[in-house]
Amino acid sequence: MSTNDQLASAVRNDAATSADPVVAAEQATLIEPLARPLSGAVRVPGDKSISHRSVLFSAMAEGTSHVSGVLDSADVRSSIGAVRALGAEVNLEKRPDGSLAGDIRGWGGLGPSQPEGAIDCGNSGTTVRLLMGVLAPWDITVELTGDDSLRRRPMRRIAAPLELMGARFAPEGATTLPLSITGTRGLAAISYDSPVASAQLKTAILLAGIFASGTTSVHEPAPSRNHTELMLPGFGVDVEAAPGEASVAGGQSLHACDVDVPGDPSSAAFMACAAALRPDSAIDIENVSLNEARIGFVRVLERMGADITLKPTGSAGEELCGTISVSYVEHLRSCEVVGREIASLVDEIPVLALVAAHAEGTTVFREVGELRVKETDRLAAILEGLSKLGVRAWAEGDDLHIEGKPGLVAPEGLVFDSLSDHRLAMTWSLVGFTGAHPVSIRDFEAVRVSYPGFRADIERLAK
Repeated sequence: MSTNDQLASAVRNDAATSADPVVAAEQATLIEPLARPLSGAVRVPGDKSISHRSVLFSAMAEGTSHVSGVLDSADVRSSIGAVRALGAEVNLEKRPDGSLAGDIRGWGGLGPSQPEGAIDCGNSGTTVRLLMGVLAPWDITVELTGDDSLRRRPMRRIAAPLELMGARFAPEGATTLPLSITGTRGLAAISYDSPVASAQLKTAILLAGIFASGTTSVHEPAPSRNHTELMLPGFGVDVEAAPGEASVAGGQSLHACDVDVPGDPSSAAFMACAAALRPDSAIDIENVSLNEARIGFVRVLERMGADITLKPTGSAGEELCGTISVSYVEHLRSCEVVGREIASLVDEIPVLALVAAHAEGTTVFREVGELRVKETDRLAAILEGLSKLGVRAWAEGDDLHIEGKPGLVAPEGLVFDSLSDHRLAMTWSLVGFTGAHPVSIRDFEAVRVSYPGFRADIERLAK
């Protein structure tokens, strides 16, 4: 069996999908081609990474923080539910734009309370991994669990360095959820060489390090998202940071502050790619975080020949934000995306792979093995989806190769399975929205994890 076949077989295909496409389509959401090009302006929901941190850091802080622009999604609600279970007072209300805003009163120096039962983190890897760092400095034992998908994702990479600091996990050596963490007020600082570039891993260690004895530092093989380093000073925590490195001195504490969450670049990427694929489109995506650690997808689209520009308009705390403008161009070209770039665009690889399928030449994404341990095996899912489009794509080790087909027209009657993965649901929906034929998406509602209003927004831009 070829590597491509092996990866494709890893995708969890529903029996109805393979056995009876008609039944599958009836159970799926039909995505119709847009009647008109995309035009006008749109604001995407608040950044998911920053939203998580605004909730968690406010819960850790002394006093009452005011947060606004918080993404109202299933993942962020997992973080809200977790901090409530641990004793924070959360009073957030839905705003007319769909975001959440309000006050969070933290536990401060008292520390989190012992929850009555296990904390269910749903589908949110960010919630559970950051929580491990939040809980490590406190003398309580907390069981952490999640949905079927989250219980398959790797957790040992987070537990291992926290154990070096003094936290304990049960069952011993557990690699997946459910697991229990027992913290300690006697955490020791560490200098940790991370095996992967991971903002979640880095953040968990730094959050524990705030309360450890000595200075805790993290060294990464490539720079990861730096939202934590940018946000913690607003809460009164001094952080030393450079690309691929971050450190924090122990003995500090968090104090309440105000956080205004900008738009999510990962959500913006799907709108940008839609405009790049639908002829005659031209849109502005406003109030988006322009953090360089998050806009790798922009740089890739630029190299592929897309008409995409950035216009800074202000800042949200230390986060630069502004407008991303995208216009359709007829000809796209292939490019190579090297390993050091992947951390800045890992969540956007599925939709960038779809763009690459329309480009001249063979696009290569290097060192994307991390895709195998996301909400699902995204590498296998990308290969499976592109094969349905008649696009040749394959994996060589951890490298993804896509042989583009300029003028690509998807076959009629396609049914895609999102595998309950929001990024895949949005990616394959673009085949329908920007193409010539409708497609059906199984579990399209997975988009609620990060962009509940995705369909409404994209259809509004085409009216």
